[in-house]
Amino acid sequence: MVNNPFILYGYESEKYFCDRKEETANLKRLVTNGNNVALIAPRRIGKTGLIENLFHQKDIARKYYTFLIDIYATKNIEELVMTMGTSMLASLKPRGTKVMQHFISFLSSLRTGVTFDALGNPSWNIEVGDIRLPRTTLDEIFDYINAADKPCLVAIDEFQTVASYRDGKVEALLRTYIQNCRNANFIFSGSQRTMMGEIFSSPSRPFFQSTSMMSIQSIPIEKYIQFAQMHFNEAGKDISSDVITEVYDRFEGITWYVQRVMNEFFSLTPQHSKCGKEMLEPAIKNILCANEFTYQSILFQLPPKQKELLVAIAKERKAQNLTSSAFIKKYRLTSSSSVQSAIKGLLEKNFVTSALGIYEVYDKFFEEWLRK
Repeated sequence: MVNNPFILYGYESEKYFCDRKEETANLKRLVTNGNNVALIAPRRIGKTGLIENLFHQKDIARKYYTFLIDIYATKNIEELVMTMGTSMLASLKPRGTKVMQHFISFLSSLRTGVTFDALGNPSWNIEVGDIRLPRTTLDEIFDYINAADKPCLVAIDEFQTVASYRDGKVEALLRTYIQNCRNANFIFSGSQRTMMGEIFSSPSRPFFQSTSMMSIQSIPIEKYIQFAQMHFNEAGKDISSDVITEVYDRFEGITWYVQRVMNEFFSLTPQHSKCGKEMLEPAIKNILCANEFTYQSILFQLPPKQKELLVAIAKERKAQNLTSSAFIKKYRLTSSSSVQSAIKGLLEKNFVTSALGIYEVYDKFFEEWLRK
């Protein structure tokens, strides 16, 4: 039973997934007709949820093995291989012991790290350091995909991460594996538009013109109002469309932030009561207070120049011309050279995003906290 219908992490069911019917149908059409897809959109807009929604469609779940592999935290090919192995085994687990054992049988390079219980269920006792021959293990993983008794759909989330590996050959290596993979189609999901664009659109890169490109936008406000009011009403509560619209506009329709505030609204609203605009600031205050220690720690660890610039960008919301005399004077920054150095550090740490010359604080709740 779901206590709060505004799910923040993972996927529950289509009932708790707002709209995306057209996007789900489009993605399904592409991957089931032999296309690999590069899915590009900002983080927290709902890319992963869209993929999960596709994978939970009854006909997809019946006809395909589906794997969702998040490589955001990986730093090299060893961690990539480790993440692929653990994610694939977790996806196969609900399919039963025989299916899991078939997958394990291909991983001869990791045999000593896998044990079986009395029922034959495999246990994954492998650490990154155990992957001594990552390319051999990658061979084995793709051999399994090609030999699987059902076609596979493989989604690699935050795919642009491979471009930051020290081993600059991983992109080309993956392209070779994928090009020769006849039993699977791939979804390459990524949030850094510039880097994803370079990977799939630059003639000098291995993945050039190898995929269909797809992007998603914010869920239309009218669809989200419908979704939110339905869940409030089912629980014997009510919420005005005005307050939903205000949250949506304040967080630019970015799904996760809107959903987080709605989750808070739902928990604050007693049964047989209505959530109005007077609840907005208390709800946001609760969220910011819950994260305050983290935010303070981030600021404490930042060099002074980066800290000053981060606060300036937060106050500006969408900052442009950071090195202009007007911007430097407005926020009492030191000089254009110090700003250039500071923004480089903030971008590298992913505290700030940049698109078309506009700089924003990546975490919208952190931005709210900095402004206050």
